Amino acid sequence: MIPITDTHQHLVYPERWPYDWAVGYLPRDGEGFRLADYRQAIAGTGITRSVFMETGLEPPHDAAETDFALDLVRDDPLVAGVIANCRPESTEREFQEWLIRFHRRRLSGLRRILHVMPDALSTTPNFRANVARLGARKLPFDMCFLARQLDLAVALARACPNTQFVLDHCGVPDIAGGDIEPWRAGIRRVAALPNVACKISGIAAYCAPGTVSSETLRPYVEHCIESFGWNRVVWGGDWPVCCTTSSLADWVRTSRELVADASEDEQRKLFHINAARIYGLRG
Repeated sequence: MIPITDTHQHLVYPERWPYDWAVGYLPRDGEGFRLADYRQAIAGTGITRSVFMETGLEPPHDAAETDFALDLVRDDPLVAGVIANCRPESTEREFQEWLIRFHRRRLSGLRRILHVMPDALSTTPNFRANVARLGARKLPFDMCFLARQLDLAVALARACPNTQFVLDHCGVPDIAGGDIEPWRAGIRRVAALPNVACKISGIAAYCAPGTVSSETLRPYVEHCIESFGWNRVVWGGDWPVCCTTSSLADWVRTSRELVADASEDEQRKLFHINAARIYGLRG
């Protein structure tokens, strides 16, 4: 079994911080999705390490979460890296101070959730200038845009050619709605930029209930791999969000089915090798 590096692992600790977005995912009031729960979810899947993905907390909780996650990297070999919340819309000085504080602790990347923000946020000169500064520090920036916003992803990546970007969740296709063609064209435009990789993640959550299958997801996964190529794709579990329509184990199984005809070298790139290179993971 080819080992998997999960590049998109959320952890939810409701006793520590408020998670307004997670209310619909928590099975019972007050119950979270902690590292111990994640260990149970990945049993038998072949996931051997993970990258913590920030959970969209507001300041000052976001900084506390980053410190907490970086402690996990130090103390637990299952957590190989941290993609932290950031605010590129802040001033240059504030952004640089934030980077200095956390980058010395081996950040793997940064993300600012954009698909729920005004479209104009990523188009401002200050936002782009701060994201462009990540290139010198070799810090990738995860982009989460809706399918209708993929031209915003193109514009941001084009404005910051020396920064490595990762497009989360295959560009959020509307699988349940079935409107695939605009998304397909948008993916091709994003993939034309050499500084963007694609994360094969999250798409099970965009299916109508009861429709998650390799047959349903194949057109989306294959189009992303064909557009970006095997050297620019990584895999993510998006746990616990994936649990809205599927289990993490089911998503792993479906993913392996979808690439079963690929060579072992190509599968290793998707599931492990590319993640280590793009996010600078050790081991």
